[in-house]
Amino acid sequence: MITGGSGFLGRALSKSFLADGHQVWALSRAPHKARVPQGVQVVFWDGKTAQGWGHLVNEMDVIVNLAGKSLSSWPWTKATKKEFWDSRINSGQAVAEAIRNATHRPRVLVQSSGINHYGLRGDLADESTPPAGDFLARLTMKWEASTRSVEDTGVRRVITRSAVVLAKDDGLFPLMSLPVRLFVGGPLGSGKQIMPWIHLADEIGAIRFLIENENARGAFNLIAPESTSSVEFMRGLGKVLHRPYWFPTPAFLLRIVLGEMSVLVLEGRAAQPKRLTEFGYRFQFSGLNEALADLFPS
Repeated sequence: MITGGSGFLGRALSKSFLADGHQVWALSRAPHKARVPQGVQVVFWDGKTAQGWGHLVNEMDVIVNLAGKSLSSWPWTKATKKEFWDSRINSGQAVAEAIRNATHRPRVLVQSSGINHYGLRGDLADESTPPAGDFLARLTMKWEASTRSVEDTGVRRVITRSAVVLAKDDGLFPLMSLPVRLFVGGPLGSGKQIMPWIHLADEIGAIRFLIENENARGAFNLIAPESTSSVEFMRGLGKVLHRPYWFPTPAFLLRIVLGEMSVLVLEGRAAQPKRLTEFGYRFQFSGLNEALADLFPS
C-alpha cells in the first residue's frame, strides 16, 4: 500500500512492484483523477483518518507513506506552509492509527522524509547528525514522528530522508532545469552551495533494498554519494542539454522572486548515505555526469 501513490515517486515505485508480480494499492483523495500505472488498485482516503480503508491494512505486507504536499508549490504563503505541515502530519497519524488497529500488521512501514532534516551546513551530515532548527527541518522531524508509534506494535519502520530525486519529466527537476533549457543557465547565488540529489532509479532501488533487508530500521539518507555543488550541477546540466552556462542569477533576485522557497536552491543540504552504503546498497548512479547522461542520452 502506497500513500501518495499518484505522485511521481509513488507511480515509479508502483511500476517497480508491479513488474515483480506484487499487488499494489494506492490511497488517493481523488481516485477518479489519480494517475497511477495500470494494475494499481486505487482506494479513497481523506488524508486524515483511517476511515473507509483501514481494514485493508490487514492484507498488506508493506506500507510506504509518501503523502505530503509538494515543496515545489509556489508561493510559500502561510496557508501553503500549513498545507505542507497538515498533509504530512495528518496522513502519517492516519497510517499509524490504521496499523495500530489492525489484527494482522504489515512487516514494514517505510516513512518518507527529506534531507532538509539537517539544514544548512558546511560538513557532510550522516544519520546521527542532529536536526537543524529551520522550518524545513522541523517539518521533517514532525513528519517522521507522525508514525513513530507503530514501532510499539512491533512493526519495523524505515525512514527515508531523500534528496531531490532526478527524473526527466517529474518532480522538482524539470523546474530546476528550466533556466538551462531557456538558455539562461548559470550559477544560482554563489553557486558554492551543495546540491543534494539522487537518481530516480536509486531512489526506487534504495527503498526496495530497505524493504527487503529485515535488519534495516531507523533513518537512512537517500542521496548520491558524490557531493555536488550548485555550480557543478548547473554546468553539467548545460552540457547534456547542449545549452550555455553563462547567466548568473543573484541570490537577492531569487529571494525576491521565490520568497522563502529560495532556500531550496540557495542553501546547501550537505549529507552522505552512510547507513545505506554500510548496509550494502550499491548505487547505479553515484556521480552526477553518469546520472545526467542517463536522463538525457545523446
